[in-house]
Amino acid sequence: MKVVLAAMCICGILLLASVLLANGQNEKKTAPSGDVYAELGKAPEKARLRANPFENDAKAMAAGRLLYEDHCAECHGGNAEGGKGRTKGPSLRAPEVQNAPPGTLFWVLTNGVVRKGMPVWSRLPEPQRWALVRYIKSLGTAEDPPPPKP
Repeated sequence: MKVVLAAMCICGILLLASVLLANGQNEKKTAPSGDVYAELGKAPEKARLRANPFENDAKAMAAGRLLYEDHCAECHGGNAEGGKGRTKGPSLRAPEVQNAPPGTLFWVLTNGVVRKGMPVWSRLPEPQRWALVRYIKSLGTAEDPPPPKP
């Protein structure tokens, strides 16, 4: 009888420990990751202050859309609201991205976030990177309707 009682106590302790561990892991998985957009804050001041030479250029926005579809949609989703399933890119329509200065977005595109899976796009010609920034900034936040196709 004492052996059965001791075995039940051990099982109860193990069950409680596994539940507590599982809850801790679920909290890590479901908690919003504040560091997803942390790379935006790492841009040097000189980069942040750069202005987009295509800020008001509709043709650059159209070119940026094509570049986005070719290079970015696979990870960030067709509507730029973040990748789902096997893709993992964060939403580009998040306020953190939309409120970032164009120079900051250009800096992130140029340098990538390799440890998070974002490739370095420094080999993409500078005008194309600026066109991507122009398109990304045209998206607005996730609550806004997407921009019309040209």
